[in-house]
Amino acid sequence: MPELPLRGTRILEVEGIGPGPFAAMMLGDLGADVIVVHRPRIEPPPGTKELPITDRGKRSITLDLKSSADCAIFMQLVSGADGLIEGFRPGVMERLGLGPKDCHESNTRLVYGRMTGWGQAGPLASRAGHDLNYISLAGALWATALPGERPSAPPTLLGDIGGGALYLVAGMLSGLLMAMRTGQGTVVDAAIYDGVSHLQNLLLSIEGAEGRGVPAQSNPLVGAHWSRTYRCADDRFLSVQCLEPKFYQIFLERLGLSDDRDFSDNQFNRSAWPRLSKRLEDIFLRGDLSHWDQLFAGSDTCVAPVLSPEEAYRHPHNQMRETWQMTSNGLQAAAAPRFLDVSVGSPPSICRRGEHTDEILTELNSDIGWGSSKPGQAT
Repeated sequence: MPELPLRGTRILEVEGIGPGPFAAMMLGDLGADVIVVHRPRIEPPPGTKELPITDRGKRSITLDLKSSADCAIFMQLVSGADGLIEGFRPGVMERLGLGPKDCHESNTRLVYGRMTGWGQAGPLASRAGHDLNYISLAGALWATALPGERPSAPPTLLGDIGGGALYLVAGMLSGLLMAMRTGQGTVVDAAIYDGVSHLQNLLLSIEGAEGRGVPAQSNPLVGAHWSRTYRCADDRFLSVQCLEPKFYQIFLERLGLSDDRDFSDNQFNRSAWPRLSKRLEDIFLRGDLSHWDQLFAGSDTCVAPVLSPEEAYRHPHNQMRETWQMTSNGLQAAAAPRFLDVSVGSPPSICRRGEHTDEILTELNSDIGWGSSKPGQAT
């Protein structure tokens, strides 16, 4: 059976929160040997789990990077790594003597990944921020509000993960390919602000999405009656997004509205959207979510129920694909994307803080298996 594509690639991760650990987890899901450097402590930070899913499949070593002895061990780890991921504010790793220049002196082919909110340079580079702040200033939150409502977005998905972690992964993979070709590493400046801005290039192909003085709800993917969620009689929600006219027509047919000229003639009439949205609100309040789900089943209406992760796990589509899986550590999503002839498999176990310290130190003190790996080659 084919191996995962990153088998033999070693990634060194400096403990952080949010997008950095997620990116390292994703590289591990793709087969990389990820070693996370945890700082010494006993209790997890408030609001976090003792065993976060983002530490699955990784090996953990505990080091105090303020200690010169532990920094020396860290640099030994750097010498045998293909990539490094850190998520501190600009300048922190340099002050520790572990910045890109220091690491490249030890390993010229290292791909040094830096995950920040605002980037390594710019007037906001050193300021604190979180997901909602980055997507606000990048212009992405603006278009999320329905008429009369405040802008909102799913926590972390758009900024930390979409604009942050996934762009860091793309940068790391690109850097690893370059290192294979040239033998020279690079520094990846992955800023959530940059990534979220870049994500909007597709959206900007839609007229009105650039926001030149028009309300956010004039964006058809937010304000149109055919692109929003609706409350049902049981206080559950249904998502509707039948953008293309052929799908919109099927949607109307299923609702018995295909002969209603107000609907059929005004799909892209912005002035009609509030009125038609209100009409659909009244219609969907007449039945439970299960009623509407059954009505639209098997059709190209582009309609789906709004489910929780646990409900998604029980859905027939997931039972076939096994995307959501119940593990000893609770509900998790399997690795993505998938590869031909590689089985989905169960998510790997989550490492405990410092669990592999002795194992990794033994490897470092051995003459075999450390510092000799090349991207794409097993050690």
